[in-house]
Amino acid sequence: MKYRPTIGLEIHIELKTRSKMFCSCKNDPNEKRANFNICPVCLGHPGTLPVINKEAVRKTIKTGLALNCKISKESKFDRKNYFYPDLPKGYQISQYDKPLCKEGFLKIDDKKIRITRIHLEEDTGKLLHSEGNYSLVDFNRAGIPLMELVTEPDLTSPQQARKFAQELRLILRYLGVSDADMEKGQMRVEANVSLSKDKKLGTKVEIKNLNSFRSVEKALEYEIERQAALLDSGGEIIQETRGWDEKKERTVSQREKEQAHDYRYFPEPDLPTLYFDKEFIEEIRAEIPELPQEKRERFAKEYKLGEKTIEIFVQNKDLSEYFEKVMSELRNWIKEEEQKKSVGENEYRKLAKVASNYITSDLQGLINLSSFKEDKFQITPENFAEFVKLIYKGEISSKIAKTVLQEMFKTGADPSNIIEDKGLTQLTDERELERIVKEVISNNPEPVEDYKKGKEAALQFLIGQVMSATRGRANPGIVNKLLRKFLQEGQTKKITAP
Repeated sequence: MKYRPTIGLEIHIELKTRSKMFCSCKNDPNEKRANFNICPVCLGHPGTLPVINKEAVRKTIKTGLALNCKISKESKFDRKNYFYPDLPKGYQISQYDKPLCKEGFLKIDDKKIRITRIHLEEDTGKLLHSEGNYSLVDFNRAGIPLMELVTEPDLTSPQQARKFAQELRLILRYLGVSDADMEKGQMRVEANVSLSKDKKLGTKVEIKNLNSFRSVEKALEYEIERQAALLDSGGEIIQETRGWDEKKERTVSQREKEQAHDYRYFPEPDLPTLYFDKEFIEEIRAEIPELPQEKRERFAKEYKLGEKTIEIFVQNKDLSEYFEKVMSELRNWIKEEEQKKSVGENEYRKLAKVASNYITSDLQGLINLSSFKEDKFQITPENFAEFVKLIYKGEISSKIAKTVLQEMFKTGADPSNIIEDKGLTQLTDERELERIVKEVISNNPEPVEDYKKGKEAALQFLIGQVMSATRGRANPGIVNKLLRKFLQEGQTKKITAP
């Protein structure tokens, strides 16, 4: 590219608390009745006083710690003065010069994207625009705890910006601080982008209304192209705020960008300064669970799974926890078998591969893994572990395994009971299997000749014919052994079915 793009993000996240930021009104993003969860405090009536939501402060600090931020020992709230119809007070309680968190980072593609600050404020109401010449205001959202994260201009591509937003949402969900559902407006992204030919930053343009990861990427791609074309034609970039038109896939000018002094910040007189000691911060740090990148690294080391499989588990915390419960059951079984000396040390990882394969492939055909919830799933970890053991020990074929898994999914029944009830017990009688193998060889002369010519794929075809004849009940290992035996004999004498 002729120009070097420089991108910074401002991300607003609605926190998952029971009540609003400065009053006791319910924080319910699913409320459909307009202006239902409101009171004189969040509507800014004269004479009312705000009270700080402690849980919102804790959740903001927890996010900051997870993102390697320094936590301020002293923090305060400020009034951000501006008028807009969805701002009932005529000002917003926010934070200016003493945010809760600062100087953090998040690694994307092995690059540290610096986080300037994370501060806490209250959300605005929601404007509903009609086709006429008026708008309606729903204040249910007004006063909901809103955390704002601001990055340094360290991002260099639309794809990198998208990845940052996706990884951040994943971390927020792991922490339990927000559902960060972009469709519901619980996470909103604004992007600042400028172009330059050297290391000097160009004129910054802010893009609003980015309510999906796709919009983040597409809006930045469009804006980079727009600015580049304008610079090529000798035009000048002005500092402004532009909106993203999802339907037309283009940015549109909204207003010139405000400066900090336009908001006339001053300390919020109705709220006290906050002071945090080391003990309070460490108490919150202890609540931080294993985060996505830590899980990626551990799953690769402990289970030796592939990157794509690991990512499926990382993207759904509940699914990964279910998988680990299954592996816990299998680990206990391995320990018992090791004492009997019937398995080796590496069997645990082989079991992990079997379990993960069936979860991410066969199970994915039955449910949407991205919305997996164990409490709505009928197969217990214990039963799934037993299912994996049956496959691992060769007691059921892959064809029978699919049938058993489908029945487990429908009923939640024990796999051994399903096998017995449906007559799916594996056929291991060698005399019976010899008869079927010889019959398959006799009925398939062309694949037999192909095998004799060294085509190994022909053997897999013949195995498939035996499995079909036994409705998947034949032991694959015994079938393979018998086929090789009789095909080798068939090179010196004719094999006929009894």
